[in-house]
Amino acid sequence: MPDTSLDDTLKRTEELTTRLTGLVDAVDDGRADCRDSYRLAREAGLLGLVVPSAIGGDGLGFHDYTRVLELLATADAPTALGLNMHSVAIGALCESAGTPASRAGAAFREWVFDEVVNHQRMFASATSERGSGAKLRGLRTTYRATDHGFVLEGHKSFVSLAGVADYFVVAARQADGDADHQISHFVVSGADPGVRFGEIWPGTAMHGTSTADMTLDAVEVGRDRLFMGIEGMSLFKLVREPHWMVAGYTGVYLGLARSLFDQIVAAAAGRADDTDLRRRVGRAAASLRAARALVYEACAVVDEARGTVEANAGVHAAKYVVGELLSDLATTASRVCGAAGLRRGGTVERLLRESWFCAVMPAKPVDCLDYLGKTHLGVNMHDARSADW
Repeated sequence: MPDTSLDDTLKRTEELTTRLTGLVDAVDDGRADCRDSYRLAREAGLLGLVVPSAIGGDGLGFHDYTRVLELLATADAPTALGLNMHSVAIGALCESAGTPASRAGAAFREWVFDEVVNHQRMFASATSERGSGAKLRGLRTTYRATDHGFVLEGHKSFVSLAGVADYFVVAARQADGDADHQISHFVVSGADPGVRFGEIWPGTAMHGTSTADMTLDAVEVGRDRLFMGIEGMSLFKLVREPHWMVAGYTGVYLGLARSLFDQIVAAAAGRADDTDLRRRVGRAAASLRAARALVYEACAVVDEARGTVEANAGVHAAKYVVGELLSDLATTASRVCGAAGLRRGGTVERLLRESWFCAVMPAKPVDCLDYLGKTHLGVNMHDARSADW
């Protein structure tokens, strides 16, 4: 039987794409504020994509979520990336909704779901730092316990949804601990005293992610803002179940690849008698089909066997292959579309700029290959000493 819940979500997403299409170029060149795009996403009810249906969300698994993200990204990759940052922040929480939790953990989970479902609050992740990127090893942001909660100190870089999200899930290490792996996550409000954002990062594309540096100057949070009420579980979760950080946004780049391929086909229209051109298009079509099949398979395994070596290797392979696909499509688009495709302000030119970001967002291509190599050579990837965290 068809999944009517997914069908409804895809329909809402498709309706949203028609509204976002009119904004994407204006946001890209600075003529419009990206907050309008996220307002439309909120109104479309997409903040609860992975929130359990029993609580009022769509209850999508990782596979179906990726399909929705792919569709959204065919029209607006930056907004799809931003929406994924929200899902990354709460994804692990949603997946564990049916498992027992401590009283503090249950209360935390209930609060987050209420904020998302009933108040349309948006969450984002604040992990990356200069020098260490999105990896937890080497974090300089710290937390220390007080009688009433915790105090956070540090500086984050490349924080998406700055000025858009309501809450930020901040990764920090224990200030007075010796262990580099004692990492915990805390929820801070963008309006909390001591939280400041810098200027929006002037990247070559993806302005719609609203990315900026974040400073935490003696930010006080209560114990009820410790993620799931447990200290020191962040590294364990990342090593065991890396799919959100590695491939949560793979669907975005798959959607971007679809759009780039469509532009190639449009530019080649009427030239079917050109043998070389036909083969270029055919090769691109085959690569896109293969990448989509791999992404869907990897995401399905996450749903069936989350945290297994097979699932974790699959998402690393998917991220790598989609990145290679975009690189190849960019070359093909440049040759097939010619100078017209490279015109500043054109759709192809924007898609080319956006495609570059796949290679620099984690997991990077070399990290994906290293993970896969270790997996197939028998290294225990559930051991934090083996993982490049």
